[in-house]
Amino acid sequence: MPGNKPADPAVRTKRNIGLDETMTGSTRVTAVFGYPVHHSLSPVMHNAAFGELGLDFVYVPCKVHPEGLGDAVRGIRALDMVGANLTIPHKEHVIKYLDRVSEEARIIGSVNTVVNRDGSLHGYSTDGIGFIKALECAGKSPKGSRAVILGAGGSARAIAYALLGLEARITILNRTHARAVELADVLNRFSGIETVKAYALDSAEAGEAVRNADLLVNCTSVGMYPNVDEQPIPSNWLHKDVFVYDQIYNPLETKLLKAARGVGASAANGVGMLVFQGASAFELWTGQTAPVKVMEHAVLKALEGR
Repeated sequence: MPGNKPADPAVRTKRNIGLDETMTGSTRVTAVFGYPVHHSLSPVMHNAAFGELGLDFVYVPCKVHPEGLGDAVRGIRALDMVGANLTIPHKEHVIKYLDRVSEEARIIGSVNTVVNRDGSLHGYSTDGIGFIKALECAGKSPKGSRAVILGAGGSARAIAYALLGLEARITILNRTHARAVELADVLNRFSGIETVKAYALDSAEAGEAVRNADLLVNCTSVGMYPNVDEQPIPSNWLHKDVFVYDQIYNPLETKLLKAARGVGASAANGVGMLVFQGASAFELWTGQTAPVKVMEHAVLKALEGR
């Protein structure tokens, strides 16, 4: 990227969606609901996948204010949409508007994918499986790991649940300690064992947890474009034996990832998770195998401006 300045995905999204006269009254509609939503690369990714398989589907970004979430979700049914993705700040609040949710979504209290089945709205979380697949593709096995998760929102909940199923020892770090404790309590009640710990991000225990971790996952937005000079934790907490996964994908190389590589640690950005969680949603909507490589290429092309 020229001058190492991150691409603004809002511009790329508008240029690459390619919505034109091919849309008809038979075109099936999917969407992403977020506030804000201009940064989302999901439209680029999903429309590329629909085009690759020749499906008469379209995916559109919808700016949904938190106060309008209920109306937007009811609109899925009213407009006979196939479904929708949920992003910040809607993943936790959407559940009360749905008819059914998967067991995982119920336990973690987070939904990122809604499927309209003949007017019945079903909620799922594909973030967890997307993260695990991305991590494995990056060469890190999460099974039995000492994992530290930064953040306690919807994505953090899904990732923690997925890691818990792989016998990871988990520590939740969050700026608001009460939010971290609430998530740890949910996970501990589910597992029946008091194994998940929670600390404030600015505590001494937080630094110790990261120094002893072999997996660190950033589920916060700290370091995301345009605030690329920010970093969620001090660099001196990092060490060469930790694998750092930053859920952020714009920029591709965050300050946290640079710091991790600087101490000799392995690291990966959030493109893989974006693609794999999107692939799972795609398959729920269409019943067809997602063209993962096409989706990944579309995301990278949008970010890198190629």
